[in-house]
Amino acid sequence: MFEYNNEYYNIIIEKKNIKNMYLRIKDDMSLYITCNKFTTKNQINDFINKNYKSICKMIEQKKKINNNNKDFYYLGKKYEIEFGSYKDIMINNNNIYVKDEKTLNKWLTKQIKNIFLDELNKCINNTEEVIPKNIILRIRKMKTRWGVCNRSNNTITLNSDLIRYEISVLDYVIYHEIAHFTYPNHQKEFWLLVSKYVPNYKEERKKLKY
Repeated sequence: MFEYNNEYYNIIIEKKNIKNMYLRIKDDMSLYITCNKFTTKNQINDFINKNYKSICKMIEQKKKINNNNKDFYYLGKKYEIEFGSYKDIMINNNNIYVKDEKTLNKWLTKQIKNIFLDELNKCINNTEEVIPKNIILRIRKMKTRWGVCNRSNNTITLNSDLIRYEISVLDYVIYHEIAHFTYPNHQKEFWLLVSKYVPNYKEERKKLKY
């Protein structure tokens, strides 16, 4: 058992044909240690003692994730976050293995910027209507809107939470905002233009919720 703040956590040892020793904390708050099949109990205890402070920090981070009512979704898929002694972020099936929350947030911010910009450029290049050149992309967290088109300065702002949804949903929001350069309001012609590029826009729009 691992003790921290008068609480006890199970330690589960997984021995495999690997060289290094890894530690991660799953949703059940157990400490999973993966090590070589010849690793001794003393070596495992030394590893835990040496990394005591780091493990305590990982426990706090995992508690924060578990207490967050918002599950972690990335591009429409739900993932379980496992903090551990990882040098790089690894995505495997439904799991994301990462060192700590700070590293996760830094990685996610970079993904949001790159993916949103790539999709915006793709949609712009696919648009046949006359739209402003050099549209500026801004990204921020918004409570009530998924996207904003500012015709006065040729800016499209996208909600960072769109990273939680499939690319098709992101593209719908982008085409929606691009269409506002042609039709400022949501008149019939506006929705006809949106449907030109996203025929199933009603289905994509239904997926968006807080």
